[in-house]
Amino acid sequence: MILKRTFACLCLLLAGLAVTAQERPRLVVGVVVDQMRWDYLYRYYDLYGEGGFKRLMNEGFNCENTMINYIPSITAVGHTSVYTGSVPSIHGIVGNHFFVDGKYGYCAADSTVKTVGSNSTVGQMSPRKLLATTIGDELKIATGFKSKVVGVALKDRAAIMPAGHSADAAYWIDGKAGRFVTSTYYMQELPAWAERFNSTIGNVTNEDIWNTSLGNRLTAGMAQAAVEGERLGMGEGTDMLTVSFSCTDVLGHRYGTHSDKVRDIYLDVDRRLAGFMSFLDEKVGKGQYLLFLTADHGAANGIKMLQSRKIPADGFMIKSEMKAINDHLAVRFATQERLVSMIMDYKVCIDREAAARAGASYADVKAEIMRFYAGRKNIAYVIDLENVAAATVPAVIREKTINGYNRLRGGDVQLIMLPAHYDVWDDEIDDGTTHGTWNPYDAHIPFLLTGWNVPHGSTTAQTYITDIAATVCALIHVQMPNGCIGTPVTRITDR
Repeated sequence: MILKRTFACLCLLLAGLAVTAQERPRLVVGVVVDQMRWDYLYRYYDLYGEGGFKRLMNEGFNCENTMINYIPSITAVGHTSVYTGSVPSIHGIVGNHFFVDGKYGYCAADSTVKTVGSNSTVGQMSPRKLLATTIGDELKIATGFKSKVVGVALKDRAAIMPAGHSADAAYWIDGKAGRFVTSTYYMQELPAWAERFNSTIGNVTNEDIWNTSLGNRLTAGMAQAAVEGERLGMGEGTDMLTVSFSCTDVLGHRYGTHSDKVRDIYLDVDRRLAGFMSFLDEKVGKGQYLLFLTADHGAANGIKMLQSRKIPADGFMIKSEMKAINDHLAVRFATQERLVSMIMDYKVCIDREAAARAGASYADVKAEIMRFYAGRKNIAYVIDLENVAAATVPAVIREKTINGYNRLRGGDVQLIMLPAHYDVWDDEIDDGTTHGTWNPYDAHIPFLLTGWNVPHGSTTAQTYITDIAATVCALIHVQMPNGCIGTPVTRITDR
């Protein structure tokens, strides 16, 4: 009898533990602020209101030392890595553009689908080039596909890659039409709530959407409309919403990291965040949703600004460099063929067909490219991407290079620039900036969490962009994405 009672009590205890293990928030919200350097949390801290970035920092958990652990540090790669917990060599999104089956193209382009919501071609997009699952995919699997997953952003890639393969929808802007659209990958027509939101946008210009706070307002507004329209976080299960603010990237590229316009757009993001979290408090319930915020990459301080302060900095002029390397190879191999097809995210890409027509071996062309760039003063290292392990480079650069290289999707020789040296597309240095390198200014990003089961605190322990998905999945008790290489931040998850 005693044994039976003991066994019964044990069963009840285990049943209670099982129920506890299945507890999840009503809604998971991922927010990416495009091109947000980590130090923007502090540069503008005194100007922020209480309900946005400060709320995340003062109520939530702040991982102060979160780094990108691959190159290139750019938009499509960053958004993908946040939600897959993986790196380009595994998840396959190695750039905004890259090679697939020898053809160069856009990361989300898909000619097999059509635009839904306008008459343009901007909706011919899907996540089919993504090779790994996302947090949202794994949440759907864990709940028998009962969860809803929706992505919202101005940029298509910033809506599509975070939402994942099995998302119910991803919405992005058709700037010329002034409407949010999607593709037939997800649906055949926009839901009524999305049509209603589009009808409120009015007569706007593409310039205004991307270069003013209007873009932030539309993003936050569409995100809120999705929560209400799809009743995200209001059912019995757990849903997910991914949101990306894109105007910050556009203005950063144009005006640089220390411009008044960049400051003002971050203050506007702060206000939108405050309004959005207040909205979620009301609609979903304070403490009933898990929200995390991060960035896809940072940005370099402007060359002109640094030079004016006697700090070494300069540009890598892409057009001139393309001409210089091809002219050099034409002389070396006595050919009129253009042997380098492009320099893509600091990767030199050899046109193998052109090399074959010129009677030059791939190995000889690559060796000559490496000799050419090894003599350049603005380049720190030149790496053979097929033999990274043999490169005499610091371990951190070797790891980031390996993590960023996918042999089927492009690049033959990796160029590592000197600090504060970055590519300039039009061969003219202006007040703007860019990103893409291994350096802290491009790789150090914010990572903050708040809400459901998140303790207040902070850590300066090393964390990586790939740890974000692992941490979120640990908190909500679902398997991490199938290409994830990250580990949970135990200061958050071990409670």
